Amino acid sequence: MADVKKDGKIVDFVEKPRPEEAPSNLINAGAYFLDPMVLDYIETGRLVSMEKEIFPQIIKDTGRFYGYKFHGYWMDIGRISSYLNAHRFLLRENKIKNCVGENCNLNGMIDKTCIGDNVIVEEKTEIKSSVIYDNVKIGNNSVLFNCVIGENCRIGSNSILKNVVAGDNEEIKPDSNLENISIWSQPIPEGYPNKQVGNVVKE
Repeated sequence: MADVKKDGKIVDFVEKPRPEEAPSNLINAGAYFLDPMVLDYIETGRLVSMEKEIFPQIIKDTGRFYGYKFHGYWMDIGRISSYLNAHRFLLRENKIKNCVGENCNLNGMIDKTCIGDNVIVEEKTEIKSSVIYDNVKIGNNSVLFNCVIGENCRIGSNSILKNVVAGDNEEIKPDSNLENISIWSQPIPEGYPNKQVGNVVKE
């Protein structure tokens, strides 16, 4: 949370404080416009927290830290469940059933789902409340519910996926029955928090 003055200057910045320690009711929405000199504050060779380490130090050293008060919708999409909720919210707000990209061949039933470009959905397949990225092929007679499917994935026929996250380039074999799982076989960068990699959907 931030203590923001009338001119927009932030004089205090506390990441996820206890209610009694919060300097205001304004939160950090995570969009930054930074001077290149900020990079000098970031230690190389390890992950750093901008909110906990960098921003408080900049305020202390320079006093030059400003915020913009945004009035409108803001949603934290740091988890897969909230990422899916954001898509459903935008579909409702725009009064559309689905969002579909270009050059798609959709022969199944699609409901409350966002689909990228060049996606193939074969016959008798149902996709509900999911996000499907570009260049995905989903075989016939399959069911996907509450899933996020990365680019270039291949999902075999007769599969049932519920609350599944699949990273880019993954292949799910025909007749798979998967629930509450992340499919992530690609290398994970050294030091990257495991809990941030393909965290599965939790209601």
